[in-house]
Amino acid sequence: MVARRDFIRNSSLLAGAVALGFPKSVLSMATGYVSQRPPLEKRKFTSQAVENAIAAIKKEIADPKLAWMFENCFPNTLDTTVQFKVEKGRPDTFVLTGDIHAMWLRDSTAQVWPYLSLIKEDDKLKQLIAGVVNRQTKCILIDPYANAFNEGPTGSEWDSDLTEMKPELHERKWEIDSLCYTVRLAYNYWKESGDASVLDDNYKKAARLIVKTFKEQQRKEGKGPYKFQRKTPVQSDTVPNSGWGAPMQPVGLIVSIFRPSDDATVFPFLIPSNMFAVVSLRQLSEISEVVFKDAVFAKECRDLADEVDRAIKAYAIVEHPQLGHMYPLEVDGYGNRLFLDDTNVPSLLSIPYLGYTTVDDPLYQNARHFVWSTFHCWFYKGKYGDGVGSPHTGPDFIWPMSIIMKALTSSNPEEIAECLKTLRNTDGETGFIHESYHKDDPTKYTRKWFAWANTLFGELLMKVSKDHPELLKRQYA
Repeated sequence: MVARRDFIRNSSLLAGAVALGFPKSVLSMATGYVSQRPPLEKRKFTSQAVENAIAAIKKEIADPKLAWMFENCFPNTLDTTVQFKVEKGRPDTFVLTGDIHAMWLRDSTAQVWPYLSLIKEDDKLKQLIAGVVNRQTKCILIDPYANAFNEGPTGSEWDSDLTEMKPELHERKWEIDSLCYTVRLAYNYWKESGDASVLDDNYKKAARLIVKTFKEQQRKEGKGPYKFQRKTPVQSDTVPNSGWGAPMQPVGLIVSIFRPSDDATVFPFLIPSNMFAVVSLRQLSEISEVVFKDAVFAKECRDLADEVDRAIKAYAIVEHPQLGHMYPLEVDGYGNRLFLDDTNVPSLLSIPYLGYTTVDDPLYQNARHFVWSTFHCWFYKGKYGDGVGSPHTGPDFIWPMSIIMKALTSSNPEEIAECLKTLRNTDGETGFIHESYHKDDPTKYTRKWFAWANTLFGELLMKVSKDHPELLKRQYA
C-alpha cells in the first residue's frame, strides 16, 4: 500500500492511479490539494455564475496546485465575508475584510470587483453588488473621512483615537482612495448592468460630499476639519504636527493623510491616489450628466478633475538621480518628493490598472522600473522570487499583492509567468494568498484570512485566461 500511495502522490502518474480505481476524492487528498472552501451550507453566498467561472478556468489550468489555489481564492469573498440582506426594499451588503470584523470602503470594492463581469449571468450576484454600493453610500453619509465601518453603531477598538470618532466607525484614517473606490464600483456597476437604481438621491448626496471632501483637503482655505492622532509607539500609525500632517503648499493637489496600506504619508500629496481621484471625478461627472441630469455638478466634477490633473503634471513629474523623470509616491508642493511605493492599491505600480494612464507611458515605465529594483528600499529578492514589502509589516516581508499587480499591469507573457510561479510557491502551502510572507520562508506570513488578496489573485487568473491562456497550460512547480 505504501508503494501505491507514493505512486499516487507523483502527479505525473495520476492517470495511472485513476486506472487503478482510486476515487477522485482520495486522489485529491493524496496529492494534498483538498478544497479549502467552507462546506456549501456554511458559505455566506453562492453565485452560480462564479461557480461556472471556477469550473471553466480550472479546466484550463494544467498545474494542479495553481488550479487548487484559484478554486480556494476566487470565491473567498463570497464564501466567507459577505452579509447580504434587503432593507426597506433595497439590497444591502456588508463586506468583511477577512480576519478583521469591519468593512473597508477600499477593500469591499476590490473584493467584489472581479465578479462585476459576471452579473449579467446571475441576478443574485447583481443584487449583492448593488447592495455593496448602497452600503458604501450609507457609510459616506455617516463620515466621508472614515476608511472602515462597523456593521452597526457598535463602537471600535480605536474609539480612543484623537479624531471625531462615531460608533458606526471602525477606523477614521483619511485616505483619498476610500472615496475613489466607491465611485469606481458604482460607476462600473451602472455601466456593466445598465441599472441606475443605486444612483438615487442618497448617492447624489454622497457624490456631493465626496467632491466637498476633496476640495476641503486641497487646503486652499485652511487645514480643513480633519485631523488624526493615535496613542501608539508605531510611527506610521499616527500623524505629526498635532494630527494635521506634514506641511504642504496648496497647489491644487488633494491631501491624503494615510496611504491605502493605512500607513501615514510622509508628504501629504499621495500621487497615485490623486491620479485615482482624477479618474473618479470624471466618472462622477458622467453619472451627473447622464443619470442626475445635473450639468452644473457635472462641470464642478470635471473642473476639479482638470485642476488636480494639471497639478499632477506640474508637481508630480520629478527626476530620479539614476532613472530620470518619473512619478514619485508623494510630494508636498514645496519641491520635496518621496521615492517609495505602497504595496496596496493605489500604488505607483497600479497607475494603469486604475485607468489614469497607459502601461506604455514612459513616466509610468520609469516608476515601474524603480519599484521593482534595488533603488527601492522596500524591494526584496527572496528564495522564491522578488517582491515589494512595506513598513506596515516590516523588513524582509514581501506582499503578494505587489506581485499580482505587477502581473496585472504587464503585457510580457514571461514576466506574467514568473509572477504566477512566485505566487504559486509562496502560499505557505495553505492554498491562499496572504498579506505578506517572509522572503525566504513563505510559511511565515501575516493575515491568514485576507479576502482582498485572495480575490485579486482570482482576478489575475481570469485575466490570464482571457489574454494569455497559453500560460495556464504550464507547470509552475
